[in-house]
Amino acid sequence: MKQEERPEPDDPHVMGYGKLFAIIAALLVLTCITVAVSYVNLGFYNVPIALLIATAKSSLVLLFFMHMKYEGTAIKVSFLSTIAFLCIMISFTFWDVAFR
Repeated sequence: MKQEERPEPDDPHVMGYGKLFAIIAALLVLTCITVAVSYVNLGFYNVPIALLIATAKSSLVLLFFMHMKYEGTAIKVSFLSTIAFLCIMISFTFWDVAFR
């Protein structure tokens, strides 16, 4: 199995225009899906679907435009622990609102 090449720490993270165009196209498609879903009454599932689409869009931005895909392990672990803490805080908020 061929291992993926990792860039050197001082190398710039240059991606081809084709890849950047594909990511922008995916973001635009996800934005159109978000707008389309907002006009459909899905009851309880409106918020979870909107959050799922927003998570997908933010993941694309983080991985490719903010170059998180090319960062080291320490930064990835730090970022993931921050996201885990944010999820815990959001779940506490949802729990508080649900049981008022």
